[in-house]
Amino acid sequence: MVTIGKIPLDNGIPKICVPIVGRTVDELVQECRYLQDKIYDVVELRIDFLTEVTDLKAVNEALQAVRNELPDSAILFTFRTKEEGGETQVSEDYYFDLILSAIESGLVDAVDVEYFRNADNISKVIAAAKAKGVTVVMSNHDFDKTPAKEEIESRLIGMKKLGAHVAKLACMPQSAKDVLTLLAATEQVKSQYPDEPIITMSMGKLGAVSRISGEVFGSALTFGSAKKASAPGQIEVTVLQKILETLH
Repeated sequence: MVTIGKIPLDNGIPKICVPIVGRTVDELVQECRYLQDKIYDVVELRIDFLTEVTDLKAVNEALQAVRNELPDSAILFTFRTKEEGGETQVSEDYYFDLILSAIESGLVDAVDVEYFRNADNISKVIAAAKAKGVTVVMSNHDFDKTPAKEEIESRLIGMKKLGAHVAKLACMPQSAKDVLTLLAATEQVKSQYPDEPIITMSMGKLGAVSRISGEVFGSALTFGSAKKASAPGQIEVTVLQKILETLH
């Protein structure tokens, strides 16, 4: 059973992940406090929004502040690169320094690492994460289009072959057919790996149905917004929780 902290990514109703974003530590603290009366399973710290993200010491201070505010929450540490829709441009080497530093900090339960990065560095991250008991979510994001079904399947399976605990793919639909493509690919990969979690979503208004249909098609976790959405189409976390509860 793959978990993020104590949260199992099993089959059934998708778990809810809430991204928190902030330019400063104070903003991140306020985001954390906003969640006090919300129902969620995992918090994603989108560290690429932090103004001082190019300073590892500042990043660690921000991470410590978030952990102090959310001592019992499962935390996923994510630096989304500019190429995949993130806020800040950094070098490939620094990108991996950030992830490895988060793993070594002992403050996170999972890290996101992008699939289309240097394979040797990905291997180092996976080894370090496994040594520390940190879950690796390998991801790919396309904000322009939806790849062909076979390509989506190839990427998700490729992530698993590289050693990811969880494979994640998000893409932008241009039509209702694109949403069906994403859902069909999700179902196909899940049928091949029934006991391994995958996360998929079709973004924007067109793709909103994909954020609530994980129990049917096989996506183990969905993202709901807190004060500010980190990607187009995210549903507010309280609304999302009620929808999932109703469908379940």
